[in-house]
Amino acid sequence: MSPKNLGLLWKIPALGKSMKKKILNLIKKKNNTKIVSLTAYSKNVSSIIDNYCDIVLVGDSLGSVLYNYKSTREVSLNSMIEHSKSVRMGVKKSLMVVDMPHNTYRNSKEALKNAKKIMFKTKCDAVKLEGGKKIYQIIKTLIKNKIPVMGHLGLLPQSDKTFKFKGKKKSERDKILNDAKLLENAGVFSIVLECVETSLAKLVTQNINVPTIGIGASKYCDGQILVFDDLIGLNQMNYRFVKKYANIRNEISKAVSNYSKEVKKNKFPNKKNSY
Repeated sequence: MSPKNLGLLWKIPALGKSMKKKILNLIKKKNNTKIVSLTAYSKNVSSIIDNYCDIVLVGDSLGSVLYNYKSTREVSLNSMIEHSKSVRMGVKKSLMVVDMPHNTYRNSKEALKNAKKIMFKTKCDAVKLEGGKKIYQIIKTLIKNKIPVMGHLGLLPQSDKTFKFKGKKKSERDKILNDAKLLENAGVFSIVLECVETSLAKLVTQNINVPTIGIGASKYCDGQILVFDDLIGLNQMNYRFVKKYANIRNEISKAVSNYSKEVKKNKFPNKKNSY
């Protein structure tokens, strides 16, 4: 990446040295090293994945994963902040990003107020917003006020009414590519592409200078992100873009079954577990 491009992206002159270094190092991974990202909603999880991830995202997906909400639109700002405070305790090296929930960035004034609150209370490194042209000025306002922003294009869970992959229609392809260029111009340091058709994800990745992070958007993105509960097989839902690397649900079932048997047979607690 050329110094010119870094200069375009870094319109934030007064970031803390540590935060600025993390973000610049992430941008430099584009075309060099794949970026590894996962979601986390607690210290227990974040302290494990921090060893392997470049980005830890406190996603508003916690609404469906933890609270069984029908959509992420039900997630509150306070819920995001409380979970992020827990996650922060486990993150030592990764870039920590927090989703701004639905209806917290409807205009620049509201977005700035809520983003400042998230940054101050959670000590995160950046926030993520969904959308393109519609929130261009909002993103510019946040960045002008020294708040690093990650973009999000393709499927937008906070606003889309149907969950279908994007990029089949020419109008969708043109919009997503144009929005990606707009977000880059606004100063985002990376863009999540969710459920985007393979050739379009490749095209977007090749045409912007900031990293793309895919979820259901092919191997051609600069990095990948998955919901942690999906990766470990805790969630029973099956999505095409998810690969389950473990079946932790079975392991939990075995552990609880063994505990139940030992309690009923009066084997637990034994002398070793007693005072």
